Order: sequence, then structure tokens, then C-alpha cells
Amino acid sequence: MFRPDDPLAPRDSVFDEAWQAQVLAMADTMVRGGVFTATAWAETLGAELRRAEALGQPDTTQTYYEAALGALEALTTGTTDLTETDLSTRKAEWTRAYERTPHGQPVILDRGRD
Repeated sequence: MFRPDDPLAPRDSVFDEAWQAQVLAMADTMVRGGVFTATAWAETLGAELRRAEALGQPDTTQTYYEAALGALEALTTGTTDLTETDLSTRKAEWTRAYERTPHGQPVILDRGRD
């Protein structure tokens, strides 16, 4: 007898890379820590996904990751003392650290050297 696939099971992996899942882990940690609510997370993520759809972005794991990251950044700057400038500065520090790290070695962020 034919049985349909489990309708509740995800059709694909949520992310292409394991490290991308960290955005959801950070959001969960911030919800559990009371930084923002689960409702605020769901609403902000939903808004980011609708924005991506309105811009014609494809329904891919990369688009979902970018929406989740955008939601996390928006909530972080909206509920903590961190600013968008703080986030941009930190991203630039990580980029410089990554670019100077030999292949196969761990990336170490050394704020004193940047």
C-alpha cells in the first residue's frame, strides 16, 4: 500500500553547512536568556523571509540562512547595547583574521592585531 511521506518531516536540510545552523542556536540562546521573545524572533524572521521573497530571491538554504542572520542582527541591535557599527566592525575583524589564517588552521580573532 502506498503511504505518503511524513508531512511533518523537513524535505531538505535547513542549511548547507553545519556552521550556518549556529544562527538558530544563537537565537535560541538569546530567547532562553530573555534578550528577546520567541514571538519577536518568529515575527522578525518571518519579515526577513517575506522581504527576500519580495526581492525575488530563490527559496534556498542560503536565502533562509541570510534571512535568519538578518533577523538575529536586527533583534540584537534592537534589544542590546550593540549597534550596527559594532556588528560591522566585528565582521571586518573576522574577515581580516580569516584572510591571514593559513589553510586548514583555526581562525583566531586577535583584536589587538587588527
